[in-house]
Amino acid sequence: MTDREKMLNKNLKLLIVNDLSSMQEIIKKMLREIGFINIDEAEGGAEALRKLQQGAFDFVISDWHMSKMDGLTMLQTVRATKMLKDIPVLMVTEKVSKINILAAAKAGANGYLIRPFSRATLNEKLNIIYKNIENCTYSSIENTEDVEFYV
Repeated sequence: MTDREKMLNKNLKLLIVNDLSSMQEIIKKMLREIGFINIDEAEGGAEALRKLQQGAFDFVISDWHMSKMDGLTMLQTVRATKMLKDIPVLMVTEKVSKINILAAAKAGANGYLIRPFSRATLNEKLNIIYKNIENCTYSSIENTEDVEFYV
Protein backbone atom coordinates (compact mmCIF):
# COMPACT_ATOMS: atom_id res chain seq x y z
CA MET A 1 0.00 0.00 0.00
CA THR A 2 1.44 3.38 -1.01
CA ASP A 3 1.44 6.59 1.06
CA ARG A 4 -1.28 7.99 -1.20
CA GLU A 5 -3.50 5.01 -0.33
CA LYS A 6 -3.23 5.86 3.38
CA MET A 7 -4.85 9.30 3.04
CA LEU A 8 -8.55 8.39 3.20
CA ASN A 9 -10.43 7.11 6.23
CA LYS A 10 -10.74 3.41 5.43
CA ASN A 11 -13.82 3.08 7.67
CA LEU A 12 -16.00 5.00 5.22
CA LYS A 13 -19.13 3.08 4.24
CA LEU A 14 -19.08 2.69 0.46
CA LEU A 15 -21.83 1.64 -1.94
CA ILE A 16 -20.91 0.19 -5.33
CA VAL A 17 -23.77 0.50 -7.84
CA ASN A 18 -23.51 -1.64 -10.97
CA ASP A 19 -25.84 -4.11 -12.64
CA LEU A 20 -22.91 -6.35 -13.60
CA SER A 21 -21.75 -8.48 -10.69
CA SER A 22 -18.34 -8.90 -12.33
CA MET A 23 -17.76 -5.12 -12.25
CA GLN A 24 -18.98 -4.96 -8.64
CA GLU A 25 -16.39 -7.59 -7.74
CA ILE A 26 -13.56 -5.84 -9.60
CA ILE A 27 -14.28 -2.50 -7.90
CA LYS A 28 -14.78 -4.16 -4.52
CA LYS A 29 -11.44 -5.98 -4.87
CA MET A 30 -9.67 -2.70 -5.69
CA LEU A 31 -11.29 -0.96 -2.72
CA ARG A 32 -10.27 -3.80 -0.39
CA GLU A 33 -6.70 -3.63 -1.74
CA ILE A 34 -6.70 0.10 -0.97
CA GLY A 35 -7.84 -0.79 2.56
CA PHE A 36 -11.60 -0.15 2.66
CA ILE A 37 -13.62 -2.67 4.65
CA ASN A 38 -17.21 -1.33 4.74
CA ILE A 39 -18.39 -2.03 1.20
CA ASP A 40 -21.92 -2.82 0.06
CA GLU A 41 -23.33 -3.37 -3.42
CA ALA A 42 -26.49 -2.53 -5.33
CA GLU A 43 -27.54 -3.99 -8.68
CA GLY A 44 -28.87 -0.76 -10.13
CA GLY A 45 -30.09 2.71 -9.35
CA ALA A 46 -33.41 1.72 -7.78
CA GLU A 47 -31.80 -0.75 -5.36
CA ALA A 48 -29.10 1.83 -4.58
CA LEU A 49 -31.70 4.44 -3.64
CA ARG A 50 -33.43 1.95 -1.31
CA LYS A 51 -30.12 1.09 0.37
CA LEU A 52 -29.07 4.74 0.61
CA GLN A 53 -32.33 5.65 2.33
CA GLN A 54 -31.95 2.77 4.80
CA GLY A 55 -28.25 3.08 5.62
CA ALA A 56 -25.68 5.69 6.45
CA PHE A 57 -23.38 5.55 3.42
CA ASP A 58 -20.42 7.88 3.08
CA PHE A 59 -19.67 7.44 -0.61
CA VAL A 60 -21.25 6.03 -3.79
CA ILE A 61 -19.40 4.63 -6.79
CA SER A 62 -21.97 4.20 -9.55
CA ASP A 63 -21.91 2.92 -13.08
CA TRP A 64 -23.64 5.15 -15.62
CA HIS A 65 -25.25 2.55 -17.89
CA MET A 66 -27.58 0.20 -16.02
CA SER A 67 -30.96 -1.30 -16.80
CA LYS A 68 -34.10 -0.13 -14.99
CA MET A 69 -32.53 3.04 -13.52
CA ASP A 70 -29.26 4.39 -14.89
CA GLY A 71 -26.58 6.08 -12.84
CA LEU A 72 -27.42 9.60 -13.99
CA THR A 73 -31.06 9.24 -12.95
CA MET A 74 -29.96 7.80 -9.61
CA LEU A 75 -27.53 10.70 -9.13
CA GLN A 76 -30.23 13.26 -9.92
CA THR A 77 -32.54 11.57 -7.40
CA VAL A 78 -29.80 11.52 -4.74
CA ARG A 79 -29.13 15.24 -5.23
CA ALA A 80 -32.88 16.01 -5.03
CA THR A 81 -33.33 14.03 -1.78
CA LYS A 82 -32.64 16.10 1.33
CA MET A 83 -31.15 13.30 3.43
CA LEU A 84 -28.92 12.05 0.58
CA LYS A 85 -27.92 15.19 -1.29
CA ASP A 86 -24.48 15.57 0.31
CA ILE A 87 -23.22 12.02 -0.29
CA PRO A 88 -20.25 12.11 -2.67
CA VAL A 89 -20.88 10.23 -5.92
CA LEU A 90 -18.22 9.01 -8.34
CA MET A 91 -19.64 8.10 -11.76
CA VAL A 92 -17.99 5.25 -13.68
CA THR A 93 -18.45 4.52 -17.39
CA GLU A 94 -16.68 3.06 -20.37
CA LYS A 95 -17.78 5.88 -22.66
CA VAL A 96 -15.52 8.88 -23.14
CA SER A 97 -18.07 11.55 -24.05
CA LYS A 98 -17.76 15.22 -23.17
CA ILE A 99 -21.56 15.46 -23.24
CA ASN A 100 -21.89 12.65 -20.66
CA ILE A 101 -19.16 14.10 -18.45
CA LEU A 102 -20.84 17.50 -18.60
CA ALA A 103 -24.21 15.94 -17.77
CA ALA A 104 -22.72 14.11 -14.77
CA ALA A 105 -21.07 17.29 -13.49
CA LYS A 106 -24.23 19.35 -13.91
CA ALA A 107 -26.22 16.63 -12.08
CA GLY A 108 -23.83 16.92 -9.14
CA ALA A 109 -21.32 14.09 -9.59
CA ASN A 110 -18.19 14.66 -7.53
CA GLY A 111 -16.05 12.87 -10.11
CA TYR A 112 -16.05 10.79 -13.25
CA LEU A 113 -13.95 7.70 -13.91
CA ILE A 114 -13.53 6.01 -17.28
CA ARG A 115 -13.12 2.23 -17.48
CA PRO A 116 -10.82 0.49 -17.52
CA PHE A 117 -9.01 2.02 -14.57
CA SER A 118 -6.39 0.87 -12.09
CA ARG A 119 -6.50 0.67 -8.32
CA ALA A 120 -4.12 3.64 -8.19
CA THR A 121 -6.41 5.70 -10.41
CA LEU A 122 -9.45 4.84 -8.30
CA ASN A 123 -7.60 5.73 -5.12
CA GLU A 124 -6.36 9.00 -6.60
CA LYS A 125 -9.90 9.96 -7.68
CA LEU A 126 -11.29 9.18 -4.20
CA ASN A 127 -8.57 11.29 -2.58
CA ILE A 128 -9.20 14.20 -4.96
CA ILE A 129 -12.93 14.11 -4.23
CA TYR A 130 -12.39 14.13 -0.45
CA LYS A 131 -9.74 16.84 -0.69
CA ASN A 132 -12.22 18.97 -2.66
CA ILE A 133 -14.92 18.32 -0.06
CA GLU A 134 -12.58 19.22 2.81
CA ASN A 135 -11.53 22.41 1.02
CA CYS A 136 -15.14 23.16 0.03
CA THR A 137 -14.13 23.28 -3.62
CA TYR A 138 -16.34 21.61 -6.16
CA SER A 139 -16.05 21.17 -9.88
CA SER A 140 -17.97 23.72 -11.85
CA ILE A 141 -18.29 22.78 -15.47
CA GLU A 142 -20.14 25.21 -17.65
CA ASN A 143 -19.10 23.98 -21.09
CA THR A 144 -17.37 21.09 -22.81
CA GLU A 145 -13.99 22.86 -22.86
CA ASP A 146 -13.79 22.45 -19.06
CA VAL A 147 -14.34 18.69 -19.19
CA GLU A 148 -10.70 17.55 -19.30
CA PHE A 149 -10.12 19.11 -15.87
CA TYR A 150 -13.01 17.11 -14.38
CA VAL A 151 -12.02 13.63 -15.54
